[in-house]
Amino acid sequence: MYGNIEIILPLDVNLALTSSFLKRIFRFSDMITTAIFDFLTKLKENNNREWFQQHKKDYENVRKEYESFIGEMIPEISLLDPAIGNPALKDCLFRIYRDVRFSNDKSPYKTHFGAFVGKGGRKTNGVGYYIHIEPGQSMIAGGVYQPQPDILKLIRNEVYFNSAEFRQILSTPKFVEFFGTLDDFDKMKLPPKDFPADFPDIDLLKYRSYIVFKTLPDKDILKPDFRKDVLEIFTAMLPFHGFLHRAINNG
Repeated sequence: MYGNIEIILPLDVNLALTSSFLKRIFRFSDMITTAIFDFLTKLKENNNREWFQQHKKDYENVRKEYESFIGEMIPEISLLDPAIGNPALKDCLFRIYRDVRFSNDKSPYKTHFGAFVGKGGRKTNGVGYYIHIEPGQSMIAGGVYQPQPDILKLIRNEVYFNSAEFRQILSTPKFVEFFGTLDDFDKMKLPPKDFPADFPDIDLLKYRSYIVFKTLPDKDILKPDFRKDVLEIFTAMLPFHGFLHRAINNG
């Protein structure tokens, strides 16, 4: 038995090679397990350095699990969207340590694992794919998050001159099914300067970030075929990302 699947093998088969082969097929080695959720739940309840140091080994174990998952995802995302290249794993992963210098919340640790897969990794100023694992708040996201002014201007210009195409992308059944619409968490109330206020699609120019996301329940994260679900969500982003790539690369 391998998981819930019964597999009959010849007696003379090399068991070590078979085990490695089966892991590649079923991807048990890069699954997200309940250990990550258990650790993050406890960390949220004990967000202090003393507790973290006492459970540093537990953290290292679940971090390796998440890193293994992201490490398997990067080449598949790169194959899906060659424009992002093949970023290094270490460049895509966010640290668990919070920068509390300018925050009223002095909790030293994040209570989630996150990775942004894009050209140059998490520090990219362009298009990327984000995987966020957090008890009760996991999500898969993508787009361009709070770009520098020059990049934002390029995106807005592309939208301005191709608003019908962009709106069509945002209204496709697959896009609406997965994401609904663009995330407007930092959308401007007034039209941005350098664009006419009476532009018919001015609402599409008010975004400071051009991102989409889909939340997922914990049970979906723990599915053996979660990787497949992630790639399906990212595939639904491709027309949107293609538009953003074009805006940035042709500017």
